[in-house]
This record gives sequence, C-alpha cells and structure tokens, in this order.
Amino acid sequence: MRWNEHIFEQLNNGHILLFNKIKSGDEKYNMLVETDYLGRVYRQFSFDKTLGGSYARTAGLSLVHHDVAEVPNGNWLLTIDDGSKYVEDTIAELNPNTGKIVKVIDFKKIFPESMYKKSKIKANDNTSSGLGLMDWLPINTIDYDAKTGNILLSARNQDIIWSMNYQTKKINWVFTSKPTKEWPSSFHKHLLKPSKGTKYPGGQHGVYLLKETGSKLDILLYDNNIAVTNGDKKQSGNFSAATEYQIDTKKKTIKQVWSYGKNLGKQNFTEVIGYAQRLKNGNTLINFGFKNKGKESNIIEVDAHGNQVFNLTITNSAKDMTYVYLAYRMQFYPDNYVFDVTK
Repeated sequence: MRWNEHIFEQLNNGHILLFNKIKSGDEKYNMLVETDYLGRVYRQFSFDKTLGGSYARTAGLSLVHHDVAEVPNGNWLLTIDDGSKYVEDTIAELNPNTGKIVKVIDFKKIFPESMYKKSKIKANDNTSSGLGLMDWLPINTIDYDAKTGNILLSARNQDIIWSMNYQTKKINWVFTSKPTKEWPSSFHKHLLKPSKGTKYPGGQHGVYLLKETGSKLDILLYDNNIAVTNGDKKQSGNFSAATEYQIDTKKKTIKQVWSYGKNLGKQNFTEVIGYAQRLKNGNTLINFGFKNKGKESNIIEVDAHGNQVFNLTITNSAKDMTYVYLAYRMQFYPDNYVFDVTK
C-alpha cells in the first residue's frame, strides 16, 4: 500500500482498489491495482501517459485522481485527466476484465464553454509546472446510484455539486451559488433553489447519496467552506463542516437538514481535503484532513445531536504530504466474502 494516492475503494468482491506508483522513485502515480489485505495482486493497470498518443502534455501527472465508483456490471468509473490543458474534468469507465476504456465523459462538453475558458485557476501539481495546465473544475467525487443510473459529482474549484444520468448525460439538477443570469437559459430549469438558512458549499468534497424517497434525495458532503470561484464569500474560511441536504427533485429545491463543524470555528477550517461518512448507527464520521494548514488531520465522530463520541488528531508531515485524505469506518470484508489463503 506504499506510495498510494487518493484511491482506496473496497470492491463488492472484498478486494480493494488502489492507485499507486510502479516504483517508489517514479514521478507520477500511474498504476491502478486490485489487491486484498494480504497484498495479493489480482489485476493491475498502468496508464499510458499519452492516453493513446494525443495527450503528451500531461506527462508526469497522476492520470487517475480523487475517486472511483464501481457500477453494477462490475466496471469502474474513474475520475481522470483527459490530456488537454484542462485537468481533472473527465470521467472514464474501465472494464477491468479487458482493460479497455468503454466510455468517456468530458465535462468541457457538458458545462458552458465560458466556465473553463475564462477560468484563471492553474493546476497545482509539482510535476506539471511549466506546462500551463488549468484546473477550472476538478472533479473530486463520483457516486453512482444503481437504482436510477444517475451519478452525483462534486467539483471543488467551481463550488458546485450536480446530478446527471450516466447513460444519457442529461443533467438532473445543479447546486451552486453561481447566479442564474450567468448560466445559459438551458441550465435554468436545473438550478436548485435553497430554502432560508441553507448554505452554499465551497470547495466541497465527498458528496454522496444517503437515501431516496420518491422525489426527495438526502445527500451528505464535506463543506470545506472556501469560496474558490463561487461559494459563500461571507462565511468563507470561518469553519468547515459535514452537511446533510434534502433535495426535492420535482420542485428543484434544496434545504439544509443537518450540519456539524461550524461550532469548531477557524480551528477546524480546512481549505482542501475532507470527508464525511454517515455510519450505520446514525453517527457521522468527519475528517478535517487539512487542519492547521495541513499540519494536522482531525477525525471526529458525532451523533445526530452533535455530541462527540470519538476525536483523533494525527500529526502530519508537510514534507511527505501525509495528510489524511479520507477516513472511514468500514467492515473489513463484505458478509459474502470467503477467505481462502490459497487463492
């Protein structure tokens, strides 16, 4: 598990999916590995840095980043770089049985052209310095809903979360503080209207579906609360929080129903990194992963009333970038997993 970056996903078969380096001295993370807790490798995929010969400018980047989702057919949805000057704005579906990419969605073709062409945010990657790469979107979460075939996504630098149908690429809804007048008219019907007291997220991470009842969806995310392009500029930088929202997809409304972190103030503000997990007992595990400018990662579990039941602080190495990117409580193996040391 050494030299791992971002990806740590438990698959339905009990294996884990990691993204790491082929060699410790390699500049880039470029190997996707299906393994288990004994370190046995079942599949591994190295990615051609040119992605078929068209994208040499991305040499040295981590081609897979942030998140992966397993879909019912066993394929993996990956957040990737497409090789253009605009990074981390594309998702791809990989068939792990064949090693083939079977579908690609480029969000430069989904969102208005002005969103990426007018962005001045440069890619913050030590290996890409001097390449002029731009980081207008970056997608940091992908969550697949097997019931509807919809995917839920988060993009930090636009302070935006949205839902779309994976097959049709049709947008279902968008939640952002970007003013309606700045969107093309075709997007207006998709923009969610927040209820009074509902906060817009900023630089958020880890959005995923909690439950679905009729036209109402409950989602959870980690709100870094930093207004990167949009976001809530008045509250930006004052705190970070785990926040639950309820969305009415018919009425196109959204309301904040639960949040924890505001009471901790600037002490637990994290401009990057973070995650929130709703546990089976109703508690929420929250990773303030970049506390004190990355010097610490603070993992807190709270109950529904905001009472702390667990609090762990980990001291990080800024030099080695040993931040806690994600923190979960998870079952070591699925219930149907059969352990066999011979296989």
